[in-house]
Amino acid sequence: MATAPPPSRRAPRQRQVGREPRPVTPHPGSVAMAAGELSGLVAVLETYRGRDRVVRALGYGCQLAGGALAGLQAPPSGLPRSLLAVSAQLSACRTALRLFDDFAMLSYSYGYGLGPKDEDGLVRGLSVLCNMANQLYYPCEHVAWAADAGIIRVGSQKWWTLSTALWAFSLLLGILRSLRILFKLRGKLRQHKCTSSPLRRKETKAQVKAEVLSILTDLADLSNAIHWLPPGFLWAGCFPPWLVGLLGTISSLIGIYQAHRGGNSEA
Repeated sequence: MATAPPPSRRAPRQRQVGREPRPVTPHPGSVAMAAGELSGLVAVLETYRGRDRVVRALGYGCQLAGGALAGLQAPPSGLPRSLLAVSAQLSACRTALRLFDDFAMLSYSYGYGLGPKDEDGLVRGLSVLCNMANQLYYPCEHVAWAADAGIIRVGSQKWWTLSTALWAFSLLLGILRSLRILFKLRGKLRQHKCTSSPLRRKETKAQVKAEVLSILTDLADLSNAIHWLPPGFLWAGCFPPWLVGLLGTISSLIGIYQAHRGGNSEA
């Protein structure tokens, strides 16, 4: 009769045969962390701006995935077609929700006015122009949306073009504004390199990082905005869907990161 091998030669699984498995209990810290992350996500989704950021990222992500999977297939079918359809529906959802953004933008523009008197003059001028472009963007988009929905009888294409041009102009102004702020901040860092406190230098570097991220966000969105202008202007109409999705996803993720960092700094 064969005998069992010595315990030292048993495989790990064989040594555990017949034993009751030890219950795996989650670490209290991991449960609390997961609950905290879930609560944070719910809190974000309960706000309009937070939900818009998530929907925007999801929409561009679907466009990126759908465009990449479709490749050169025209028209796309199967999963790529479904992903692109989801992206289009999420974009339409955001367009409808922006029908109520005029008053928020008007309140912000009124509150900013001509800008603080202690702010750089060029920054103030660019900010005022940017606010004006954003304020005009919304009614133009509303007219285009209403025309597509059959609510009013006008051609929608010219209104979509006008709203996109205003968006592109606003993004360009935002880039110039951030570049001007960066120039001022770099000068401040060089000037007070040895005299300012470590906390002040840290705050200035954080401002530099925020402006760099804003420039990257605006550049990605500006690239897409030009793509959506009528063909013949720069690279208008030349981007494949996956590239539009990639640029939009990058912009959206940076926006979510900035909002998260801003929320943490205010907490």
